[in-house]
Amino acid sequence: MRATLRRTLGLAWVVPALVLVGVFVYLPLVQNLQFSTLKWDIYSGEQEYAGLDNYAKLAGDPVFWSSLGNNALYAVVSIVFQVFGALLLAALIEGVRSERLQRALRAIYFIPSAISLTVAGLLFYFIYEPNLGPLNHALRAAGLGDLAQAWLGQESTAMSAIIAMSQWQGFGYSTLLFAVAIQRIPAEIYGAAAIDGVGAAGRFFRITVPLVREMTGLMAIVTLSGAFQVFNEVMVMTAGGPDNSTQVLGTWLYRSGFVRNNFGYAAAIATVLFVITLGVAVAQLWVTRRRRVEW
Repeated sequence: MRATLRRTLGLAWVVPALVLVGVFVYLPLVQNLQFSTLKWDIYSGEQEYAGLDNYAKLAGDPVFWSSLGNNALYAVVSIVFQVFGALLLAALIEGVRSERLQRALRAIYFIPSAISLTVAGLLFYFIYEPNLGPLNHALRAAGLGDLAQAWLGQESTAMSAIIAMSQWQGFGYSTLLFAVAIQRIPAEIYGAAAIDGVGAAGRFFRITVPLVREMTGLMAIVTLSGAFQVFNEVMVMTAGGPDNSTQVLGTWLYRSGFVRNNFGYAAAIATVLFVITLGVAVAQLWVTRRRRVEW
């Protein structure tokens, strides 16, 4: 009787949370799927059932595919810098003998992550400014004036410039998380390896990398999911231009729904975006669970 009462009371504590999650997470997902089958004018309120027409339109939309390609490029670069690069930098910082210098380096690399993406976007918008921006000014001062250009005004450089800003902003946060994971590795393991004559590179690849793989998996999930949800930096710096060359799924969704007044089509983009991020998360969690670190 007591066990049943205890389970009932436990369920009573869980139900409010389940209701909130259901109302604010799962219900909107179901509604969005419903909206994606409509042709919907959000200003007049007129709705017309369109079936899978919005998804068929997606398949033939060149801007959608270029947006997806930009997200994929963003994801690849982010994995290289914010996962593998951050892990390497964290290992180098934790290898510094001076604890005071370690703390200083962590703070220095983390400071950009404390700046909001909107502020960072505005900052780099000024840095990339072709006439007054410090980047072109520095290139001219170094005798490299031929390289000075309108970084955000050209299709060939605009997306790369945005991605570079994003890596600068998020790199320190990833580094700090990897540093925490490395600190959890017992120092005795490194000491034993050093006695056996294993060098710094060997200790990194044979000890650090395997023992932080759970954090690596987590950061891969966060980084990939974030790469497909990019919005702020693109809107602040280029708003998808020039000529839609920097559109990503998030900005094309916004433009389709609130600028072009095609809310059903925007909902279809949102559904595709959800499927991609869910697939990435499930796959990475499955891989990480199979390679759990046992201490």
